[in-house]
Amino acid sequence: MTNSATTTYSVPEISCGHCKSTIETAVQGLGGVARVEVDIDTKTVTVDGGDRATIVTAIEDAGYDVAP
Repeated sequence: MTNSATTTYSVPEISCGHCKSTIETAVQGLGGVARVEVDIDTKTVTVDGGDRATIVTAIEDAGYDVAP
């Protein structure tokens, strides 16, 4: 199921540009994702579109925990 809404995920382990790049790369390639923005200061990942479960799995597979 693809969602066209914008969703923000809290990822407390984001601390640097490498984290930002890794997460953006992992999520951008997913089906239905139109945009990914990682904010290092707020430790959040904002995604336009995509399936929540798939996005969370991609972030976790990249080595980061998604806060509930």
